[in-house]
Amino acid sequence: MKKINLAITGCMGRMGQKLIKSSKFDKRFKVVALTENKRINRKINGIKPTFNSTEAFDKANVIIDFSVPKCTLSVLKIAVKLKKRVVIGTTGFTKKQEKIIKNYSKKIPILKAGNMSLGVNLLMHLTEIAARSLGKSFLSKIYEIHHKNKIDYPSGTALMLGEGIANGKNKKLNNILGKRYLNKSTFPYSKKININSIRKGSVIGKHEVNFSSGKEVVTLNHESFDRALYSEGALSAAKWIIKKKPGLYTMRNLLNFK
Repeated sequence: MKKINLAITGCMGRMGQKLIKSSKFDKRFKVVALTENKRINRKINGIKPTFNSTEAFDKANVIIDFSVPKCTLSVLKIAVKLKKRVVIGTTGFTKKQEKIIKNYSKKIPILKAGNMSLGVNLLMHLTEIAARSLGKSFLSKIYEIHHKNKIDYPSGTALMLGEGIANGKNKKLNNILGKRYLNKSTFPYSKKININSIRKGSVIGKHEVNFSSGKEVVTLNHESFDRALYSEGALSAAKWIIKKKPGLYTMRNLLNFK
C-alpha cells in the first residue's frame, strides 16, 4: 500500500496536534511536513516545523489545513503552484475569501468542510430533509456552543446547518440568514434563520437546530466529546481526495449523501 505523504498546517493548534496524533495510528499516512506561523525551535515527531513555503509542501501529496483564513489562502496559493490537493477545516472565511477558494478549486482538488465529523454531516443532511418536509409553516433557528477560545462566530458548523435549511427551502443561505447573536440566554425565531453562539468553558462543540410551528417544536442536535472525530474525518477526506480531479468538494460528496 503506497503511503500518502501528508503536510499539516497550524501544527501547534488543537487540531494540528490531533492530526499528528491520529496520523500515527493510520498506516496510509506519512507526515512529511509541519508548518506554523511562528518559529518553533524543536522537532515534533522527528520533524522541524517551518513556515508555509514551496519547500515545506514539495513532498506532500495532500495538505490538511486547520488554521485561520489568511493562512489558508497563503497555503492554497502555494498548493496551486505545486498542484497539491488540500483539505480545509478552517472556518470564518469572508464572502470574498470563499470566492478565492472556489477559483483555486478550478486548478486543484479542494475538500472544504466547516466540520469533518460524520455525525455533523449527517445532521446537516437531516436538517435539509426536515426543512423541506416541514415547509413554510415552521420557522427555524440554530444554537451552538464552543469553548471560550474560539474566535469566530457563528461556527462553521452552524453555517453548514444554515446551508442545510436553505437547501431544504430551495433558497440561498445569504438571503435567509438572520441575526447573529453572541452569548444570549434566549433568542427568537424569525422568518429568517437566527443563530445564537455561546462561547464558554472547554466545550468541544454542541449544535442544535430547532423548527417551530408555534404549536410544536422539532429539534435536531449533535454534541462532540473528542476532537479525534474531526482529525479522523480530515484524514478520511485526505484519502478520498487523493483520486479526485480539480473541484470544490465537501464531506457530503465523500459520504455520498443524495
